[in-house]
Amino acid sequence: MTLSALIIDDEQLAREELSFLLAEVGGVDVVAQGANGIEAVELIEEHHPDMVFLDVQMPGLDGFAVIQKLIERRSKAGAVTEPLPQIVFATAYDQYAVRAFDVNAVDYLLKPFDRKRVEQAVERVRGRLAGSSPGSLPESQIESLLRLLKHPQTTSRTPQPAKLIIQAQSRLLLIDQSEICFAAIDDGVIRVVTQSFEGSSKCRTLEELLDQLDPGLFWRAHRGFVVNINHIREVVPWFKSSYQLRMNDKKQTEIPVSRAQTKRLRELFNL
Repeated sequence: MTLSALIIDDEQLAREELSFLLAEVGGVDVVAQGANGIEAVELIEEHHPDMVFLDVQMPGLDGFAVIQKLIERRSKAGAVTEPLPQIVFATAYDQYAVRAFDVNAVDYLLKPFDRKRVEQAVERVRGRLAGSSPGSLPESQIESLLRLLKHPQTTSRTPQPAKLIIQAQSRLLLIDQSEICFAAIDDGVIRVVTQSFEGSSKCRTLEELLDQLDPGLFWRAHRGFVVNINHIREVVPWFKSSYQLRMNDKKQTEIPVSRAQTKRLRELFNL
């Protein structure tokens, strides 16, 4: 069965990337795309898609406000039984993903998008539609998500430790998070770089490492890199409106910024 889908994201490159990955996965017909929350509401009402890839962070009406607006419209029209489409949240910030999971959202995708995760999201939607309770994310769960966003202190996420253990040769060093310039994954090994030394983490993935880091300091600028924003020495314009980050480690390492993270970079430094 071919699924009908909408892609809603205020960044054109993100829409194009997701549309390309969906074409590779197959079995999904992207019937329309929108660039903001207002368009999202109108397109959902017009097309009644099976699923919507919905960006969380959009100016004006964000992704969660879109859901709330749809619920309000159905309530006013007396169509409370009409199901919402399957919602797959898209975000560059994993704290939203954690909250979405806490209330059993159909799925979420972290930017930059990964083909395997996109495929998994599509299969989860198929499973939901084929299950005994087809239809949208239950309204009670959406409302719980909205309450959780208004009161983020209620999230159950484990606090990040103040220090991390880094292996440098035969030594296990306990370092403050603030000392880390960046981390990178090389051949399955997480390399951690500070201003004074390099070492490795026992974490298996960057996602696992990020769970231990302060989200206010660390940002996944690229699929293969996590950077400490306080250790960015210079933002270097690159080809086709892209950027690189020159870090303040000994080598002044240059780290690429992925297309999907360019928007976040501009927000961080008012570019």
